Amino acid sequence: MISFLRLLVCGLRVALAAGWSSISVGSAFDLESFEKNVQRGVTTRDQVQAWLGAPPSRGVAVEIDGEKFERWTYFHASGSLPSLSGSNFTSLEIKFDSNGVVRAYSWSSNR
Repeated sequence: MISFLRLLVCGLRVALAAGWSSISVGSAFDLESFEKNVQRGVTTRDQVQAWLGAPPSRGVAVEIDGEKFERWTYFHASGSLPSLSGSNFTSLEIKFDSNGVVRAYSWSSNR
C-alpha cells in the first residue's frame, strides 16, 4: 500500500509539473533570411544546408506527372502544456531536383 501511495504522489507531481512546463519540437530557423537569399533554379542543397543546417526530415515528393523531387522539411513548434497557450509553429518544405537545385518551396506559420 505504501508503494502505491508513493507511486500516486510521484505521478501527481509529474502531472502538475507538466501543467506548467513548456515544450519545444524541432529547431528554430531563420525563414526570413532563407526567403531573402533563395533563388528557384539557382540555389543548391549545400547552400540551403549552410543557411539552415541539416534538415530534421528528408523524403521524396512524386508529382502527378511522375517527376520526383528530394524534399527537405524544417519545422519548429513551441508552447506551454497542457493548453499549448501561446503556441508558435513554423514549417518550411523545400523541393530539390535531381541536380540538387531548389525547384520549389513552401512555408506555413501561425505567427
